[in-house]
Amino acid sequence: MFGIYQKSCLRLEVPVTEIQIQESLCRTEALQQWLFPQQFSSHLPDRLEPQLTFSSWLGPITIDHTVTVVEPYHLQLLLSRGVDGFHEWTWGEGWVQSRLEGISLLPLNLAQTYGLVRLRQFLAASEA
Repeated sequence: MFGIYQKSCLRLEVPVTEIQIQESLCRTEALQQWLFPQQFSSHLPDRLEPQLTFSSWLGPITIDHTVTVVEPYHLQLLLSRGVDGFHEWTWGEGWVQSRLEGISLLPLNLAQTYGLVRLRQFLAASEA
């Protein structure tokens, strides 16, 4: 894999319950909504589960995801192709944290920040 090793850890306060955060991160329908315009493999199950493998696209860039951990308050995905690394989510009452490490030509911190902003907007809209 060509690129630069990058790592970033961002934590965000969100005025919702840990269950609402978990549903937004682990239900595939919710993921597809707040990560739009990113597109996902078709025929995904309703919820992310360990060993599930799927792809996502943003324009010409494809990232393969393998779910390694799905627990209360914790989700981890191994990434390959467009990013070789991992994306780990942890959350609790009123907060969510995203840790991203990998090798890529893409600006991972920018994509991670954009994703967290979209998640916050999605959670705020679902709360209203």
